[in-house]
Amino acid sequence: MTDTRHNPTTSRERTGVWLVGARGSVATTAVAGCAAVTAGLHPPAGMVTEAGPFTGSGLPALDTLVFGGHETACGSLGKRAEELADAGVLPHGLPAAVRGELERADAAVRTASPHGAHAGDEAAVEQLASDIREFGEVHEVARTVVVNVASTEAAPEDDPAAPLPPSSRYAAAALRAGCPYVNFTPSTGLHHPRLAAPARESGLPYAGRDGKTGQTLLRSVLAPMFAQRALAVRAWSGTNLLGGGDGAALAEPGAAAVKNAGKERVLGDTLGELPDGEVHIDNTPAMGEWKTAWDHIAFDGFLGARMYLQTTWQGCDSALAAPLVLDLARIAARAHESGLTGPIEGLGFYFKDPDEGSAALPDQWRALLHLADRLGERR
Repeated sequence: MTDTRHNPTTSRERTGVWLVGARGSVATTAVAGCAAVTAGLHPPAGMVTEAGPFTGSGLPALDTLVFGGHETACGSLGKRAEELADAGVLPHGLPAAVRGELERADAAVRTASPHGAHAGDEAAVEQLASDIREFGEVHEVARTVVVNVASTEAAPEDDPAAPLPPSSRYAAAALRAGCPYVNFTPSTGLHHPRLAAPARESGLPYAGRDGKTGQTLLRSVLAPMFAQRALAVRAWSGTNLLGGGDGAALAEPGAAAVKNAGKERVLGDTLGELPDGEVHIDNTPAMGEWKTAWDHIAFDGFLGARMYLQTTWQGCDSALAAPLVLDLARIAARAHESGLTGPIEGLGFYFKDPDEGSAALPDQWRALLHLADRLGERR
């Protein structure tokens, strides 16, 4: 384990991490996990930024991260952490061990209503941006990275006069507050047409979208294998069973369609065309925070021999996503410090629907290593 508290190659400035959906499962796991790793209670499993390639990149140290965020729901990070421990997502006893860190982060959470039923885009964005700026001033951070880990929303209606969707209001607020932005969800965020120019003109680094944690991660490994071995994929179908907040959110057809678009992109980009088959997402409340994903792949071999590959992925999205959120917050902060602007090249490794680059995981890994070198050279 790399102890960033005593690592001279990391930054000692305080860095803010503003989480949209700050009391959700992913955010709570990230805050509790950061505290646990910093205290030496657990190793940084799943955190690429704690591995060798990023040793000299000048990333902010884990114990310099300060958390806050926006949330629409009531409750507290401490209570959510206890619920996650009961569900087996967090280790038993961890919420008590890091109670102080959870309480400090929870005190910095602000209630938000980005839907703005009674407020236009301008008023809503300014209020959100004001909350972010105040957080940075109170906690005296060098910079704040805004990370969207809220529930998936449906694609916005195709009406130039319609209000911005919630995720885009948060993204616009990040730009207005002068903050790097990461969209870990498949929601629109900065991809809204009305935010293209402000994003380009802001001079800020940003990354997205839709964190790649399970089924699509496996697809990005397997699809290049078929392409490189010249094996024709006839059909690729998948099913996801999940509960919790994600299951409830993705039960809405519009949200599920946005999610599936990213899952399909890796196949179309890697194989050259999208094979037959569909991806189904089924809300199964009894599964709680856990999920199971099945894939069925039909492909043709030599002389037309028909063959099949089936995979099963079982895991907890919060535990898979939290280390990636911490990675992305640290990289985005360092990119901002280094003067990088626009989409951060090399972060496709983390996303289903990245802004640019190959969809194949080996290619994305090489691009990420190149980014680590670039950040190190800018020290």
